[in-house]
Amino acid sequence: MTARPAARMAAYFLPRDLHPAAWWVWTLGLAVAASRTTNPWLLLTILAVVCHVVVARRPDAPWAMAFRVYVVLGVVIVSGRVLFRLVFGGAEGSTVILRLPEIPLPAWAAGIRLFGDVSAESLLGGLYDGLRLATMVICLGAGNALANPKRLLKAMPPALYEIGTAVVVALSVFPQLAESVLRVRRARRLRGGMGGGGRYRALRTVVIPVLEDALERSMHLAASMDVRGYGRAGAVPARARAATGLLMIAGLSGLCVGVYATLDGSTPRYLAFPVLTGGVLVALTGFWFAGRRVRRTRYRPDRWGLAEILVAACGVAVAAALFATSSVDPTNLNPSLTDLSWPMLSWTPLLGVLAGVLPAHLTPRPEPTVPGPTASGPTATVPGREPPAVEKAHA
Repeated sequence: MTARPAARMAAYFLPRDLHPAAWWVWTLGLAVAASRTTNPWLLLTILAVVCHVVVARRPDAPWAMAFRVYVVLGVVIVSGRVLFRLVFGGAEGSTVILRLPEIPLPAWAAGIRLFGDVSAESLLGGLYDGLRLATMVICLGAGNALANPKRLLKAMPPALYEIGTAVVVALSVFPQLAESVLRVRRARRLRGGMGGGGRYRALRTVVIPVLEDALERSMHLAASMDVRGYGRAGAVPARARAATGLLMIAGLSGLCVGVYATLDGSTPRYLAFPVLTGGVLVALTGFWFAGRRVRRTRYRPDRWGLAEILVAACGVAVAAALFATSSVDPTNLNPSLTDLSWPMLSWTPLLGVLAGVLPAHLTPRPEPTVPGPTASGPTATVPGREPPAVEKAHA
């Protein structure tokens, strides 16, 4: 009797790839939690949780190597918001910390300031807003790093299959570019092309092969989608297609308005729930009608297990904790910019955010890839021939 639970525990922690939808539920939960607060301590905690889970459960695949791109993009967002407050309208507040010469503007540009006095309230406002937006972007980057886009496409319902293809292709642009950059840089390093030649030549020998490789991948993808019949109208009457499209557009519009009304605390509560519920019902009706005319089979469909439920529940718990706290103690979630003081941190939202780190320890590790094509190792190629991007690196 004692060996059976131990065997089940060992089988649970065997390396395998989790369902991509579970990772996206976890990711969106943390992103929603980040959208509910401007407290820098909570936002930094969310960033730490996201980075820890990505490092612990990121698979060894080329598309998972683009997480650093989102981190760099987050740093650019924060710097840009602070710089914007420094250049335009930085005098909102009474605590002036920097006096810059103001550039006079013509009368038609009334209301716009260039430089001048810079207050601490204005800079902190830009820092808080930029940090919140950067945290949401990095959370989405974590979803790209943890969820396999091909398996996500396979898990799409029939009604969203072609739309899901476009979304998956759009989400995989950064990972593909990162993979191409790694291959080109590795080829230049092996051929001794990293030194000399100036910055312009180094930029040209990296950017041009990467863009050509991305173009070739796009052409191959378009050809394969054309062969498989994407975009076909089928034997469905035009009136039925129009009614289905109208239902889906109306439902998704209501869903977007309802989600915005739910996330925005200033929106009347009587508008949020009815619009969200109506949008979901209309969208599900449109999906049902659209799914009836799509015939698609799946080989070995992905199943949800205990690990997937745990990952999704952690993301939902983080979002729910921030929602519940916003109505109890909103001042700790959004520090005041009128009376400057150190942002306060309560235990309830902090423990709610820390629940998001559980997938790094209570889920199995990702299945290792077969020896060969990795982001840092040799790329599988046709014998006697290098990848297209490598061939063009020093053409």
